[in-house]
Amino acid sequence: MTALHDACAAVTVEIGALTDLTLGEGRTYAVDGRQIAVYLLSDGTVRATDAMCPHRSGPLADGQIDTTVVVCPLHQYAFSLETGACTTPGIGSVRTYPAHVSDGRIHLTLR
Repeated sequence: MTALHDACAAVTVEIGALTDLTLGEGRTYAVDGRQIAVYLLSDGTVRATDAMCPHRSGPLADGQIDTTVVVCPLHQYAFSLETGACTTPGIGSVRTYPAHVSDGRIHLTLR
C-alpha cells in the first residue's frame, strides 16, 4: 500500500504551477481520485477544499472567494477556507487541505 492510499498517512503532492491559477478565483484538480478546488486568494496565498458543495454538489471553484470563505455559486452557502465548516447550520462541511507554493509550484497535503 502506498502512503497516498494509507488512511493514516499524510502525503504532499505537487498539482501544478501557480501561474495556472487566476488571482481571486478557484480551479478544480483531480488528485488521487478526489476533486479538489484550489483558490489563489487576493493576498497571494493558496487554499484548497473539496470541489463540491455538500448541499447540491455545486462547483466551489466557480464560487466567490475572499481571504476567509468560498461561497457556493448555486445557493450561496459559505464555507470556511480554514476549517471547511459552513456558516449555515445543517448544510455540512467540506474537507480542507493544507496548501502551499514552493518554487512556483502548488503543493497539497492529503490525509
